[in-house]
This record gives sequence, C-alpha cells and structure tokens, in this order.
Amino acid sequence: MQSEEIRSRFLAFFEKRGHAIIPSAPLVPLNDPSVLFNTAGMQPLVPYLLGQKHPQGSRIADVQKCVRTGDLDDIGDNRHLSFFEMMGNWSLGDYFKEDAIKWSYEFLTSKEEGLGLDVSRLYFTVFEGDENAPYDQESKDLWMSLGVPEHRIYALGSEDNWWSPGDNGPCGPCSEMFYDMTGTVGDLSKEGFLQAIKDESVIEIWNDVFMEYEKMDGKVIGKLAQKNVDTGAGLERITAVMQGKQTAYDTDIFADIINCVPEFVSENKRRIIADHVRTSVFLISDGVVPSNKERGYVLRRLMRRAVMLIRGYETTTGGFLTIAGKVIDKCNAIYPNLDREVVFPIIRDEIEQFEKTLSQGLKEFEKGEDAFVLATTYGFPIELTLELAKESGRTIDMEDFKAKMAEHQKLSQTASAGMFKGGLANHNEKTIRLHTAHHLLLSALQEVLGKEVKQRGSNITEERLRIDFAFDRKMTDEEKKKVEDIVNDRIQAGLNVVRREMPRAEAETIGAEMEFGVKYPDVVSVYFIEDKEGNAVSKEFCGGPHVSNTSELGVFKIQKEEASSQGVRRIKAVLS
Repeated sequence: MQSEEIRSRFLAFFEKRGHAIIPSAPLVPLNDPSVLFNTAGMQPLVPYLLGQKHPQGSRIADVQKCVRTGDLDDIGDNRHLSFFEMMGNWSLGDYFKEDAIKWSYEFLTSKEEGLGLDVSRLYFTVFEGDENAPYDQESKDLWMSLGVPEHRIYALGSEDNWWSPGDNGPCGPCSEMFYDMTGTVGDLSKEGFLQAIKDESVIEIWNDVFMEYEKMDGKVIGKLAQKNVDTGAGLERITAVMQGKQTAYDTDIFADIINCVPEFVSENKRRIIADHVRTSVFLISDGVVPSNKERGYVLRRLMRRAVMLIRGYETTTGGFLTIAGKVIDKCNAIYPNLDREVVFPIIRDEIEQFEKTLSQGLKEFEKGEDAFVLATTYGFPIELTLELAKESGRTIDMEDFKAKMAEHQKLSQTASAGMFKGGLANHNEKTIRLHTAHHLLLSALQEVLGKEVKQRGSNITEERLRIDFAFDRKMTDEEKKKVEDIVNDRIQAGLNVVRREMPRAEAETIGAEMEFGVKYPDVVSVYFIEDKEGNAVSKEFCGGPHVSNTSELGVFKIQKEEASSQGVRRIKAVLS
C-alpha cells in the first residue's frame, strides 16, 4: 500500500465516522510563540483542547506536518526523521476512550476500510497509574472486549504512557499500539516486550491520548473542563509497516529522493542528505529563511549539514536542487505551496553564502581556531573540521567540543523554544495584549506603506512583539512615527475586538489578512477590530486569543526596524 493510499484511507475512515477533515497547519505555529515549530499534531489545536469551540465541530481529523530537531545526531538510523507527518483524529469534548480505542483497532485491522494488519502481530500498552491518575483499567477492558488477549496488554508508567506537551497544558494517560516488524516475535513477557522495542523488532505505530487533566508549572492541578481524545500515527512509520520495510527511508516516500544520491555514498549519509533536504524544502515553503537565530538557525544547520555531505560527488548547488526538486515533485499534489520559484532562490543564496563562509572558516582553521568557535561563529561544520584535522595531523578535543556545544544549545533552547515562561498553552495577559497590538501594527503598516505589505512571520514573547513583513526598503523615521501614532490612536479609541466564524471563501472576499502559504479549512476564525460604527480597521484569519477592547493595551512603541532577509523587514515593538 503506497503512502498516499494510507493517507486517503485514514482520512476517509474518520470522515465516515463524523470527523471534519482539516488541512495541516504550517510548520511555523501561527499563535504559539513558545515553540519554534509544530512538533506534534496537537499543537495547532491547543485552544480547542482547552475548551474554545472549533469552527469545524467537535470531531476533527488531519495529517499534520511536524518538525523535530532535538535529536539531529540520530537522523539516518531506522527511526528518526526531522520532518514527518502525523495522522490524527480528535475528539474535542465529544467521544472518549470507547470510540477512540474501537476505531483505532478497526482502522489498523480492517481489510475493507483500513490497513488490514495481522492481529497476531499487535501489542498494546496502558497507563499503570501514579499519584496523578489511577491505573487505566477501562482501556485494558476495552482492548479485551475487542478480542485482544490479556497477555498482549502491558501496563507501563508515566515515562511511556503519559502524554504532556511540557510543563503546562492539557495532558493525560495514553494507550499505545505496537507491531511486530518481523512476524516471528510471538507472545512476550513484559521484560521481553520492552527488550523487543529496544531491538526495534517491535515498534510503536499508534497512540491514543486521553486528555482529561491539566498541568501547570510541571504539576497536574486537576481535570479539564472537557475530556478530549488526541490520537497520533506517523505516516512514515505506518508506510514502512505496510510496505514491509524496516525504515521509512526504504519506502515510496523517500525512494525518488534517495535515488538522486549516488550509490557509492554510504547508506547513513544518503539518508541524512535526503532527510535534511526534504525538511529544508518544507521549512522554506512555510516561510522560514536561513539565519543565525531561532527557526532560521535550524534551517541553516540542516542545509549546511546536507551541503557538507553532498560536496565532493557533484556540484553542490546542482546536487541540492536536484534532490529538492524530487521532494517538490513527490509532495506538491498534497502541499501546493511547495514551489520551485519560492524554494530554489533561497537554496541558491544560502549555498553561495555558505561557500564564502567555508573560505573564511578555512583561514581560521589554519590559524588554529577552536572547533567550537569555528562551528558557532563561522558556521563551520564539525564534520569538516575533523576531516581537515585528520589531513593535517591535528587532534580535535571532541569531549571539550561536545561540552561547549551542549551548553550553547541549552542556552539557545532557553532563548528560543521557551520564549516565555509557561510553555505551549500559556497565553498570559502580556502576550495576549501584544498579540492584539500585532494586529493593529499590521493594519497600520498597510495604511502607511501600502496594502501590498504582507506578513511573513511573527513572534511574541512576554516582553515584546515581532513582525516580519514583505517590504523592499528601510522605513523612514517619519513612516515609523506615523505607524506608531495610528496604533496608539486606535488603542485610545477603545475599539472592540470581535471573533467571528465564517466560510473561508467569505473571509477571503472581505479581504481578511491571512498567513502566507497557509492552507486554511473551509470554515475559519476571523478577528475584527472595529470602530464605534462597526467598521473594521483590522480583520485577520486567527485562532486568538485577544483582548476584548483595545483600551486594555497601553502605549505602543516601535523599538527597532531592520532587515530580516532579502525583501523582508522586521519590526520589534513593546507596550507600556
């Protein structure tokens, strides 16, 4: 079964069972400044898991794009990918354990509607209980009611069977499904089961999370207002199972991409190149550009690592672009924002810049510069430093390098992944005020600079807001002052902030601002900021949250206006 049939079967299965099919959110979170990327299917849906009504209803299904880069060194093994797609079905205060477990089992085992997997190769886990929640006897009973033998159900602790997005937000116990990749494992003791997972003869293929608790500052504080179901099944991993492959790299998802890399390159390097180029294409298509900060730094690291591995077997730019083209060919029927005209110029510019960096880095290497400084200051990959050191007979202290990089990455994650205390679901008063000011700022920029100004990125912390917008020159002091005045006038006017749900086509017709490259569902949430006569000074596709009146904001001040990338400017601003 090919990956696209798996995707379509999954969505059709849950659509038949009353689920609205929604498109993937972009990789860059629209309204969550606490994380760099959407790393799980639930992240774009947090407001709805916490009780806000979803415009598409209480039953949702999707295939969500995700990026995880915390374990880049593991990319190329049998399990790790930096970009992956997560199939998920969601109950937002609707059904709970019984239907979730029944449907996940049906989809995995049904030959007519689902995947038709061999029941004798499946294993199941439930939560064993702790101080936060009791043993999940209900889930165990439900699995057994479907015919699962009791000895194939294992109770595991919170490390394995409790899901939480971090220190704050919706959380709860989960029940997972595993599959025997060899067809020879058979019945296992609990210890044998855990060893089989380590050996990768048995792998996890589906997870049902029962979100009924809320965590704050690392502690479970009670139950949510509504019980939710969050399920996840990795498309790449399921595809490997369905095609009898040990790894996603051997499936149709990667076949054309990996075949672009010459066979004499080692298998591990071929996988890393394919993974990193694939992820780079998706990040660029969702508005990320290479830089030395935050999301741009992650993209730059992925691209430069791939470049270093591609160098030597053909021209670097041509090799990278060939592979990127295969990614686009494979995926743009599902994701039409994958566009050569958008992606290729950014790739060319970054590789050209990196070639210059390599030249400077080589000079610094010859001077005896420290490997850590070469990597962090000059963007010089450690792989190249080691290669050059070997050629010249020098020794690199890798323990020292790893210790320095670990500290560097820790500081970077503190500064970027946790941009405000509280994490994923913490929309506190300061960030909510800045979020509303962000809408006022965009409308003021369009009023002063022209309607062609479009948002290209944003970030909000407790201290300030940041907007990236398409504009081809530096703003004058007069223009910045005029923008400030417009925003402050609208704050002082006490304008109402109103959320309305409407068909996407209607929102587009009335000119509501939308995020570049985002594919929106048929029904959308639009925030209006309106004057006393009901005229909108701002209208944007947005999930919120916002203040109810602009008088709550305070005084708006632009701190800085600067270049972000070619054709894109950046403003940082505060409220006092």
